[in-house]
Amino acid sequence: MATPGLRDLPLLPGSPRRLSPRTGVRGCQGPQNGQQYLKVPGPQTQNPQGSSSRDSGQASGGESPHSSSVINNYLDANEPVSSEARLSRMHFHDNQRKVDYVLAYHYRKRGAHLGQGSPGHSLAVISNGETNKEHHAGGPGDIELGPLHALEEEKREQREEFEHNLMAAGLELEKDLENKSQGSIFVRIHAPWQVLAREAEFLKIKVPTKKMYEIKAGGSIAKKFNAILQKLSSPLQPRVPEHSHNRMKNLSYPFSREKMYLYNIQEKDTFFDNATRSRIVHEILKRTACSRANNTMGINSLIANNIYEAAYPLHDGEYDSPGDDMNDRKLLYQEWARYGVFYKFQPIDLIRKYFGEKIGLYFAWLGLYTSFLIPSSVIGVIVFLYGCATIEEDIPSKEMCDQQNAFTMCPLCDKSCDYWNLSSACGTARASHLFDNPATVVFSIFMALWATMFLENWKRLQMRLGYFWDLTGIEEEEDRAQEHSRPEYETKVREKMLKESDKSVVQKLETNMTENEDEDDEDKLTWKDRFPGYLMNFASILFMIALTFSIVFGVIVYRITTAAALSLNKATRSNVRVTVTATAVIINLVVILILDEIYGAVAKWLTKIEVPKTEQTFEERLILKAFLLKFVNAYSPIFYVAFFKGRFVGRPGSYVYVFDGYRMEECAPGGCLMELCIQLSIIMLGKQLIQNNIFEIGVPKLKKLFRKLKDETEPGETDPDHSKRPEQWDLDYSLEPYTGLTPEYMEMIIQFGFVTLFVASFPLAPVFALLNNVIEVRLDAKKFVTELRRPDAVRTKDIGIWFDILSGIGKFSVIINAFVIAVTSDFIPRLVYQYSYSHNGTLHGFVNHTLSFFNVSQLKEGTQPENSHFDQEVQFCRFKDYREPPWASNPYEFSKQYWSVLSARLAFVIIFQNLVMFLSVLVDWMIPDIPTDISDQIKKEKSLLVDFFLKEEHEKLKLSEEPAQKSEGGGDQSRRSRAASSAPSNRSQPGSIASAGSQHTNV
Repeated sequence: MATPGLRDLPLLPGSPRRLSPRTGVRGCQGPQNGQQYLKVPGPQTQNPQGSSSRDSGQASGGESPHSSSVINNYLDANEPVSSEARLSRMHFHDNQRKVDYVLAYHYRKRGAHLGQGSPGHSLAVISNGETNKEHHAGGPGDIELGPLHALEEEKREQREEFEHNLMAAGLELEKDLENKSQGSIFVRIHAPWQVLAREAEFLKIKVPTKKMYEIKAGGSIAKKFNAILQKLSSPLQPRVPEHSHNRMKNLSYPFSREKMYLYNIQEKDTFFDNATRSRIVHEILKRTACSRANNTMGINSLIANNIYEAAYPLHDGEYDSPGDDMNDRKLLYQEWARYGVFYKFQPIDLIRKYFGEKIGLYFAWLGLYTSFLIPSSVIGVIVFLYGCATIEEDIPSKEMCDQQNAFTMCPLCDKSCDYWNLSSACGTARASHLFDNPATVVFSIFMALWATMFLENWKRLQMRLGYFWDLTGIEEEEDRAQEHSRPEYETKVREKMLKESDKSVVQKLETNMTENEDEDDEDKLTWKDRFPGYLMNFASILFMIALTFSIVFGVIVYRITTAAALSLNKATRSNVRVTVTATAVIINLVVILILDEIYGAVAKWLTKIEVPKTEQTFEERLILKAFLLKFVNAYSPIFYVAFFKGRFVGRPGSYVYVFDGYRMEECAPGGCLMELCIQLSIIMLGKQLIQNNIFEIGVPKLKKLFRKLKDETEPGETDPDHSKRPEQWDLDYSLEPYTGLTPEYMEMIIQFGFVTLFVASFPLAPVFALLNNVIEVRLDAKKFVTELRRPDAVRTKDIGIWFDILSGIGKFSVIINAFVIAVTSDFIPRLVYQYSYSHNGTLHGFVNHTLSFFNVSQLKEGTQPENSHFDQEVQFCRFKDYREPPWASNPYEFSKQYWSVLSARLAFVIIFQNLVMFLSVLVDWMIPDIPTDISDQIKKEKSLLVDFFLKEEHEKLKLSEEPAQKSEGGGDQSRRSRAASSAPSNRSQPGSIASAGSQHTNV
């Protein structure tokens, strides 16, 4: 039988200590002979009302609230447990308190052995428990504890202090005992109602009130149209409760403990959903300090310092559990995260409820982007089919394929290459027409307007979701209030103070940093402190961009040298261009994929050495660096083919050489547009297929396999209870940690660039993007539901800096497509010839017009074809350029036609750019950012909220006056005083808020 008061028990190896406000004190007497003692309280003191100290929140036995709030409740693993408790995998061992968050860490002991009287079974400890169980000891002898490693002991003490501070903040903890030589320990955290109410008020979390109102759908025509649309799309709707088209909405208002009567609180355990509860606990974890860890602030700092290994909220059970029991995770898996439901709409409301607003907005954006790809894909296919249908009517390709024209072309290389007929390039010319036709110009204009319409519709959808998700009231001050300094920033500030100040100032800083997060100017990092980081960033980014350009140049050299080598062999001479193009594109693809991974790691490292203060600033700077590097990496070879290849070749007799004997490569006779199309298609498709199948599917599975093998091969005792049925925190711990949405957004942003930037040369890009995204949505969904730990719910009202990047790409695409049409394609030369030089207003004679003459006798010595097998003796050969003939007064100079075409190209770029920009601005102006019905509903909601406040306040005042009218004399006055003082007294005592809330709710 446990005696009242405190008693000293020998401390089991790794067992939890009783925490006090001064974490250094762990017993009444110091340990003797290397032993450590555990201070265990006696039976819990009951208050006069008969409730435990946990319920009342008051200190018992005259002790301070901090010291009395820790009750060690030992659970004997050999004792029988009810089937109800055994089935509970989301609660504490009492099967009542829900696990809202889990902290995990790995411990390792050295030389630990049990002495006489040690219990031979595993134990668990519940902090802030309800009752005290008697500790079963085998005898009165002390338990000897082997020496712990100094670092492990330091980490243990830091964890003890941090967990004590969490309990001081009102959280309740349950923790396993460290009863093995090594292993993983899970600290389960539960937030009681008092803590949830306090933090919800601090975070200004909007919750539904009692008042409901109907959402009007507009006019009668709009109602009928929506009804028809819903009926037609009913087979595509996911079968989830949150996706039902409910026309009723609760008024929402930020939670306030003084206005509990406003909210419809039916049951306190379920009033806040799991995502909100975990978000509240995470906020407490982020701002809780640990003085032993250099005054480290928050769980992120402790994880960075390897004090804890992981911190995560629990999933809502298993997604593939047998039986009819349903949870949100299982529902998401069945209706969203399977490839078999690819044709259904996404349950965005349920995604937001389970994962939070930030992830909900990502999937909403991805869904809208995918749906917008449908019309662009249809029109892209029509443009491609138009090219196929008109290929026989294309006069320039007919002239190139006509062998009677007998255009004798100059050799493609020195010595080994012979003269050749233009008709041999008939296939390339016909294929170029599929993508180089007048319809591509119209399609480019359409895609520029498409990008603008997509962004405008996303702003509208974002506002609509913000209204239904109650995000319209989020202010900048709220966001800043929830921002906490990063661990690296705190470390840098501390190092700065160590250099500039003496020890007393440093100690003062450590005591005041938790109280004052906004440091003085002398404590903040100035531009001088960050200058080395900025300099390293600038130099590193320039080096990486130069590295990318160097690799592109290396591939160019490979193409030139390979083409020259293959031209020496008669067997490979006919397929030189195809072989060189295909292999070079594959090399580019492999290099892009490798550099993508390297640049992602480099961008993260560069951002770290900048030492941004908050996570939001860190994320924005990381996104900008990663996007810049990956953009240059993905599009550099494409820009080369589009705008630089064939522009610096020279002319016969005066070629430009890269190295001695190696000429710069030139475009195919049909132009570089066909090669640009091949380059785009292979890089885009290869990047999507390889990244999706290998990086997004294969790599996580390999990591999970390696982690499983590591756990199986790791020495240490096995836990028979865990092997029988693992708990939910064990299952979630084995999942991959969530690392953010940056990789998901980055992949789609790069794809958005492929779809918009060079769409004039590849109209089928939207089709391949659509096919990829149909798979991508379900792939990401499956990853979030089945392969990742549950992310923390983050409240945000937009997609942040990604929208600015999308808008910039949309505007940049107008310029790029204008230059692709004007410079890379033959659209402008054909127009100039047709309306300025053609005798009959057609394209007859266009090929001859674009070819210049060269006198073969003027070829440099040693560059003439060796052993020419050409059918006839050649006096003049032709090459594609606008130059004067050799018999002119200024031979081989640029002709008048060249300057006409150049001026027409520049004029087209200016006209095209301004026209499309004007149309984009017009579309932006015509489509309001906020839908009219949402704007009206927001105004209506504000008016209803004011009326609801006045009505509830009036009812409250009326109820408080009724007993006063029935009472007489001093009784009236005493009751009024008690009614007036009830609210503040309730607020002053933890635990009394629940009763106050229930009274007002009944009203």
